[in-house]
Amino acid sequence: MTHHVILGAGPAGVIAAETIRKEAPNDTITLVGDEAGPPYSRMAIPYLLMGNIDESGTWLRKNPSHFVDLKINLLFAQAVSIDVAIKNIALSSGEYLSYDRLLIATGSRPARPPIPGIDSDGVHPCWTLDDARKIMALARPGARVLQMGAGFIGCIIMEALMRRGVQLSVVEMGDRMVPRMMGPVAGGMIKRWCEAQGVRVLTGVRVEAIEPGTPLKVRLSDGQTVEADLVISATGVKPAIGFLENSGLTCLQGVLTDEHLETSVPGIYAAGDCAEAFDKVSGTTIVSAIQPNAAEQARVAALNMVGQKTELRGVTQINVLDTLGLISTSFGAWQGVPGSEQIELTEHHADGGKGRHLSLRFSRDVLVGCNSVGWTEHVGVMRGLVEGGVRLGPWKDILKNDPTRLMQAYLASAQGQGQWNSAGDARRR
Repeated sequence: MTHHVILGAGPAGVIAAETIRKEAPNDTITLVGDEAGPPYSRMAIPYLLMGNIDESGTWLRKNPSHFVDLKINLLFAQAVSIDVAIKNIALSSGEYLSYDRLLIATGSRPARPPIPGIDSDGVHPCWTLDDARKIMALARPGARVLQMGAGFIGCIIMEALMRRGVQLSVVEMGDRMVPRMMGPVAGGMIKRWCEAQGVRVLTGVRVEAIEPGTPLKVRLSDGQTVEADLVISATGVKPAIGFLENSGLTCLQGVLTDEHLETSVPGIYAAGDCAEAFDKVSGTTIVSAIQPNAAEQARVAALNMVGQKTELRGVTQINVLDTLGLISTSFGAWQGVPGSEQIELTEHHADGGKGRHLSLRFSRDVLVGCNSVGWTEHVGVMRGLVEGGVRLGPWKDILKNDPTRLMQAYLASAQGQGQWNSAGDARRR
């Protein structure tokens, strides 16, 4: 009987455990999580902050006996190191856990900026349920809140904070909001929209130091000092793979995997935010820290763990963001690839309204990436064209003249090719 150990009890770990149980009813499964309590979704934390749900609403599986019923052993522990030679995991409790097949699904951890005073009372990341509890205690109506970071996660937290009625200032060291997802025009439009909703946004500015006390005094790189009752650090995340340092597993940004999600060590797999997998659009390996990709990677890894050879079709950068009611998207190589062509269309609203922006990147006759702001009707089509690698043929020139005709281009070009267009992929290789 095979013992499957899964490190990480987030969405990837849970889906992998359930998939293994379905395909291997008699195997032993141990799901290791480093937070006490039922497995939950970090993506639900903003809704908890808003008051839309209680803590049980964040749980990945609502039935309290779900894991017991499936004979999945939940273990509250943290991995310290792995000895791949003897298939043994050292835990922070001093105990050891042996495995036959191992899945690393430890996700991400918040990046901790090297700022004096970052450990002061009243300074918190927004990553765990415990973080959320501390933030809710301080983010009362009228409280002065300073948030470091205006990336994807930061924008979602920002909406939750505004719903709580705080006075919010956001400091982003990049030259625009959501700099890893949006180009200059799109990022600028999101900033203007947030300012119109009452958020003070400072871009191109860093927090240099935080002076403890009540209130906290936050010194910025532009010379000003801002008083705050709460400081939230949302400066990005990194794969949680420090415990693999001397394991012998090949790690770049994340744990490097092949098309089966197997690592450089046979019998060890990785999935989710900590895994680095092949992106067929850019032709390189990437860490794609979004839940849909984590779920698919977990499913594929689990099938391979029980001996069913399954390939991941590849990951694509996919982001859809709602910032205070303004929808923006980013798909694939939105910054372009070498030799790619770009077409942009922007409609500004003088009255502080949402405005609209569309940026398309083509490599030959394939749409390899795009940005949009306020253009909700084309979201599914943009994703389908980028993920599918659909050959546009004459429709590329039509779109260069009128990028709003994406739906017609998709229907005309994808017909007969199939959304995944494997024949087209083969021709390009």
